[in-house]
Formats: sequence, C-alpha cells, structure tokens
Amino acid sequence: MPHPSTTPSVPAPLRLYGRRVVLRPLAARDFPTWTELRRRNESWLTPWEPRRPPPPLDPTLNREAFAARCTARERDAASGAAFGFGIFVDHELAGEINLNHVLRGAMQGATVGYWIDQARAGQSFVTEAVVVVAAFAFDQLELHRIEICIVPRNHNSRRVMEKLEIREEGLAQRFLEINGVWEDHVRYGFTVEEWEARADELRARWL
Repeated sequence: MPHPSTTPSVPAPLRLYGRRVVLRPLAARDFPTWTELRRRNESWLTPWEPRRPPPPLDPTLNREAFAARCTARERDAASGAAFGFGIFVDHELAGEINLNHVLRGAMQGATVGYWIDQARAGQSFVTEAVVVVAAFAFDQLELHRIEICIVPRNHNSRRVMEKLEIREEGLAQRFLEINGVWEDHVRYGFTVEEWEARADELRARWL
C-alpha cells in the first residue's frame, strides 16, 4: 500500500520508550541540565557538529534562546517536518536524537542525527535510541526510508551502524559543513522493507 502524503496523527505529549532509554522532546525546564551537559561535552562534540555562533554572554538570553529552540521544535513536530528528542537514561538527560527533514510525496524519508554524553558512551544507549526512532518513523509516521550520515573518521557513531547492521550506501563528498570544514560523509540507509524483515529481532533486543 502506498504511504500517505501527509503525516499520520502523532499523540502529544510524545514519549518513546526503549528498554533503558526514554525519548521525549526537550522543554524550557531542561535548560540547566542541557547547558551543563553541553558544556561538559564541548570538546567531545565539537569535532562532529556544524560550527555555531558563540552563545550570548547574558545567561538570560541563553535561556530565552533555548526556550525558543524548544518552541520551534514543537512547531516542527506539529507540522510533521521534524521530531527532536532528548535521550533520558535513569531519568537524566544523556544526549539528543533527532528525526530531521521529514519529506513526504515520492520521498517519504527523513534523516537521523544524534549525540551522547561522553560519560554514557560505549553503553549502546544511542544504538537503542536509533531503534526506538526507527520504530517511530516506520510504524507511526509510516515513512519509507531513514538515512544516517557520518563523518568517516567518527568511529563511535559508525559503530552504532555496525551494531545494528544498517546498510552502508557509499561516500558523499563534501556533504555537510562540520566545525567549519566541508566534510565527506558515509551514508547509511534503512528502508521500511528492511525494518519489516528485522523488526522482531530488533524489538526483542532493544525495545
């Protein structure tokens, strides 16, 4: 059956559950925890993210910018354009995972991006979160394809794809600006046909 051209209804407030992680949209109240997490992980995350302008010196402006970011993501989710989630482990914020650039029509696809607290790395929390988001994308949003693009030397992120046996599709040259440089990215693709063939296995292990 062809997939819909519009976004199926998504319950709000949206929470998704894995075996150990809970995913929910960030809210203004998460600002102190998010700020501390990002500050502590700055050197861990900067090599893999787009360059951003420096934050305002006024803490109040920082808080307002974060609240505006949360509001914008609520609008994106309401329109079905993108879905952003905090990754929570033991009720504590541990990172983020986003389903971005949701396209309908002939594409029926989206991209996935994620980051994790260095103190939580190596424990497969992101791997679990990717399965949770895949289930959401395919079962609730009824997408046909998700894509994850990773800088080749980012071995930690690529390890997530290896654990899940997500199909590698090739190298996109100078694909995205990362920390001020146009970086090549390895592209990984996962379609609903592959999800349906492996859903029982993935659910049993991660959800």
